[in-house]
Amino acid sequence: MPKQVDHQERREAIARALWRVVERRGATHLTMREVAQEAGMSLGQLQHYFTSRTAMLTFAMDFAGEQSALRVGRALAELGERPHPRAVLRAMLVELLPLHPDARATSRMSAAYVLEALHDEEVHARARAGLVQGRAMVEQVVRQAVADGLIAADRDPVVETDLLLALTGFTTLLELDVVRPAAVLAAVDRHLERLFAA
Repeated sequence: MPKQVDHQERREAIARALWRVVERRGATHLTMREVAQEAGMSLGQLQHYFTSRTAMLTFAMDFAGEQSALRVGRALAELGERPHPRAVLRAMLVELLPLHPDARATSRMSAAYVLEALHDEEVHARARAGLVQGRAMVEQVVRQAVADGLIAADRDPVVETDLLLALTGFTTLLELDVVRPAAVLAAVDRHLERLFAA
C-alpha cells in the first residue's frame, strides 16, 4: 500500500528548509530551487505545494508566526494562572527578539518578509495585518494594566505600546553583535520597571 503523504507536514518541512536557507545565505538570492534542494525534493515536487516564491515565503512567514505564538503561549502558561502584566509583556517582548535559535529563525524570516512586502502589495497587506494584530494584543495588556492601577493613569496606552514595541529594535543590534543578550534583557526589564512604577 502506498505511503500517505501528510501535505501539511510536507509544507512545514519546506518552510523549515526555507528558514535554514535564509539563516545561511539571507533572503536576497532565495530561490525555489535552493529551497527544494534543502528540503530534499525536486523543484517539481516543491511547485506542487507552492506555485511561486512569494507563496512559499508567505506560508513560511505564517508558519513562523504560528511557532512564535506557540512559544509565547508556553511562556505565559509557565507564569501561572494570573500572571502580572509586567511578566506577560516581558514574555511577549523577549519572544520577539532573536535570543534563541527558533526566535532567530523567525526574526530573519520577518526581515526577509518585510523586504518582500515593500515591493508586493498583497504581501504588504498580509504582513501589516499580522503586525496590527500583534500590536493590538500588546496594547490590550497595557490598557488593562492602566485600568487596574498597575500603570499610572496619566500614561497614554498608545504611546506606551509604541515604546514597548520599539524595544524590538534591539533585533538589529543583536544580529550584528553590537549588544549582548544580557544587556538587552536588562534594558527590557528596566523599561518595564519604570512603566509599572505607578
